[in-house]
Amino acid sequence: MAGSPRRTAGRRLLFPLLCLLFQGATAILFAVFVRYDHETDAALWHWGNHSNADNEFYFRYPSFQDVHAMVFVGFGFLMAFLQRYGFSSVGFTFLLAALALQWSTLVQGFLHSFRDRHIHVGVESMINADFCAGAVLISFGAVLGKTGPAQLLLMALLEVALFGINEFVLLTLLGVKDAGGSMTIHTFGAYFGLALSRVLYRPQLEKSKHRLGSVYHSDLFAMIGTIFLWIFWPSFNSAPTTLGDGQHRTALNTYYSLTASTLSTFALSALVGGDGRLDMVHIQNAALAGGVVVGTSSEMMLTPFGALAAGFLAGTVSTLGPGVRRAPGTHYCCPVLQPILESKFKVQDTCGVHNLHGMPGVLGALLGVLVAALATHEAYGHGLQSVFPLIAEGQRSAISQAVYQLFGLFVTLMLAIVGGSLGGLLLRLPFLDAPLDSQCYEDQIYWEVPREHEDEAQGPLRAEELDTQA
Repeated sequence: MAGSPRRTAGRRLLFPLLCLLFQGATAILFAVFVRYDHETDAALWHWGNHSNADNEFYFRYPSFQDVHAMVFVGFGFLMAFLQRYGFSSVGFTFLLAALALQWSTLVQGFLHSFRDRHIHVGVESMINADFCAGAVLISFGAVLGKTGPAQLLLMALLEVALFGINEFVLLTLLGVKDAGGSMTIHTFGAYFGLALSRVLYRPQLEKSKHRLGSVYHSDLFAMIGTIFLWIFWPSFNSAPTTLGDGQHRTALNTYYSLTASTLSTFALSALVGGDGRLDMVHIQNAALAGGVVVGTSSEMMLTPFGALAAGFLAGTVSTLGPGVRRAPGTHYCCPVLQPILESKFKVQDTCGVHNLHGMPGVLGALLGVLVAALATHEAYGHGLQSVFPLIAEGQRSAISQAVYQLFGLFVTLMLAIVGGSLGGLLLRLPFLDAPLDSQCYEDQIYWEVPREHEDEAQGPLRAEELDTQA
């Protein structure tokens, strides 16, 4: 059922050994390098004679809670649409996020908060680590059901390192503004995953196509993930921004953009659907595009109207764009573009990350270019220093900042595509126990499943196993 005795024995050893190895190495690095920051360390905080009410924890932790729920509940359940892959969707999300949080603390710490030979951590580093985990989970969506847990651990290890480098180049070296991560999180995660999927292309995946569709209850679970993400997205975009008007403005712009993308998604879904009926696939994905598209510009003076317009455009493009998953045997949402993505470019995008994160992320980056070019002292007043400090200090013009924003998008795309391609080559190593073409999208390969589910799936899986081995 789960494969030959040799494959079973390898699976029993490789995955736990990798988990223990990564955890042991991370623990040693934490012991050597990681320390509390000045707002967390008992001696440093009380030495400064601060009021407890001034501790950053009370200002940042509510946003952290929302972002944390998005990572573990929102992303996990959004990917639970596959009828026989629910355990893996939620369980591997849990696994990858836990690894990414630790590893990204180290990577981001070495790049951003390494001083006196130590990494200093607090609530802000927790938020940044969650952002990195979000990018990893976006990439996971592109290869969902076609990779084993050992492959996913290595994917996370590589992607976290490249995510940290890309973030450092954009935010520190180039001075790019990207508060909600349209570039650093969504664009990077999407195109890293799509490049990975391209290298891992499976020409015989038709053997598992019958499991690729959803059923009624699995789509309901996925909708739970959508609702969690939708509700908490204003916190996601505003969590790292400057306290005060910047954080307030970011939440407000995201809030309105999400409402507009939801309405456009419902409208377009009814227009392109058969007999005017709504498609739950569209609602689960494209309704969230409004949060992605304002990730870069939500901290800027986008205006409420601009947020509505951006959200409406993102919802429209996401609904009509390529990569939206469909149950086997049904029509494509976009009869021209989606078949091209797989047949011409050989990209098998399980969750449709291209239409939810990729295209809206690029649109969001371009929107940031436009809004940055329009920045003036009159529009921002003294607030220009917190949003565009280099413009406020006279080191750049608004047009120069816009050019840097555009170059940041180019750097992100290049690092994501090259990194994802290299990651795909790494994951093709034969000892990493990838599922067979006939066993993709199936929980039983890696999980103990309840007997009633096993009774339904056991027979077909055995038959396909024999056919594959023959």
